[in-house]
Amino acid sequence: MAGHDAGDLARRLAENAEAACRRYLSAGRRHGNYWLVGDVRNTPGRSLFVRLHDTANGRAGKWTDAQSGEHGDLLDVIRESLGLVDFRDVADEARAFLSLPRPDPVMSSRDRPVQERGPASSSEAAHRLWAMSGPIAGTPVEAYLRRRDITLLHGAGALRFHPHCYYRADADSPTETWPAMIAAVTDLDGTLTGVHRTWLARDGKGKAPIVMPRRAMGDLLGNAVRFGPVSDVLAAGEGIETVLSLHEVMPDLPLAACLSSAHLAAMVFPPALRRLYVLRDDDPAGDHAVMTLQDRTQEAGIECLALSPRLADFNDDLRYLGRGAMRAILHPQLAPQDVARFLHPVTH
Repeated sequence: MAGHDAGDLARRLAENAEAACRRYLSAGRRHGNYWLVGDVRNTPGRSLFVRLHDTANGRAGKWTDAQSGEHGDLLDVIRESLGLVDFRDVADEARAFLSLPRPDPVMSSRDRPVQERGPASSSEAAHRLWAMSGPIAGTPVEAYLRRRDITLLHGAGALRFHPHCYYRADADSPTETWPAMIAAVTDLDGTLTGVHRTWLARDGKGKAPIVMPRRAMGDLLGNAVRFGPVSDVLAAGEGIETVLSLHEVMPDLPLAACLSSAHLAAMVFPPALRRLYVLRDDDPAGDHAVMTLQDRTQEAGIECLALSPRLADFNDDLRYLGRGAMRAILHPQLAPQDVARFLHPVTH
């Protein structure tokens, strides 16, 4: 059998859903008719559930992440768990798992996605995408951030721009390419462990008009998108735009964007850390992350203080209330010594 389209591959994977889960979501386990795991990148936990057999409520092979709201099929599981960039690699991996031959026809250069093929290692795919990306100055990334009132970009070396980043909504959708903001996910030593992608409108005036404009790949657990060198004080939150909003009024404060509430709760503390500020998102998952970090920092002898925005998040505070209001909101929430150190830095 020479060729298999995406729909056929997804159907064949669904017929072998439990075996596929055991292969690609090995950190999870079966519970009744579902496979439970932390997320589609195979993090331990119970947030994501994959249906193993057809029921009245849905089809086998479909999954939903209750925490992030993401959903998809087993082709998406293969892509995200292995960190694959090119759909051809996803299809080849699926065929190998199903013991199907590769298709005979060779795709024309016109039909090939921009990214080149590479190893199936999540870390290697992340390194490849990061290497293929360039500076953000004068690109849709800079336009996107400035429209969100984020203008202090001199310390944003963790961000790059890719003009044609591969995107595919689900197994039945065509391959698309969109401009993307690529963020480096690193460990405490600065080693790249993954990347986060935010697909953008071609003019940078917002996110791309696609179902899930944000996705990450690679080794995320315990790591983060980092701005500023590690010191004894750190502010950590979920979103990149959220932490960069603090950078606008506290440019010397080291920042970490952990990309989700689960990864925020599981962040690794720098050895020199003495005080952690947690940027609280106004939702139950955000509250849970704060409580988890408060317990962990207490055990580690680290002071933990939550920073709460007035609106939904700190980027809303920045955009709708302004920098002066943000300073007023943050001032009483900071340790007194950090007000002088970070909120009103001495200019040279």
